[in-house]
Amino acid sequence: MSYEVEKPDEQWRAELTPAEYQVLRRAGTEPAFRGEYTDTTTAGVYSCRACGAELFRSTEKFASHCGWPSFYDPKDSAAVELIEDRSHGMLRTEVRCARCGSHLGHVFEGEGYPTPTDQRYCINSISLTLEPVTD
Repeated sequence: MSYEVEKPDEQWRAELTPAEYQVLRRAGTEPAFRGEYTDTTTAGVYSCRACGAELFRSTEKFASHCGWPSFYDPKDSAAVELIEDRSHGMLRTEVRCARCGSHLGHVFEGEGYPTPTDQRYCINSISLTLEPVTD
């Protein structure tokens, strides 16, 4: 797959912390309830920590109490790509940044959350950077 932002693995390792690299480039998962943005209610835009692409808005963030930031819709449907994930003996849908291919988390449907899309984009905080909106 080809992305707008492509870098050699050594460059990603140099630019990201070991924890960021493990999640963003190796599809890891940060521990539940420990991420910087899990309970954040700050208004703003969430961007990919690896390349800066705008991914989610705080207006679509909701409290799912699952241990990771949850959104019911991306900022722009073209901002993320969805990939079938059969790892760990499960069938899930992985969410990646469409600009650089970095792993963000997974999206789940039909869980009964009272959201307009009935989807939960379960995203690792470490995959994101929040740019607060100023008045």
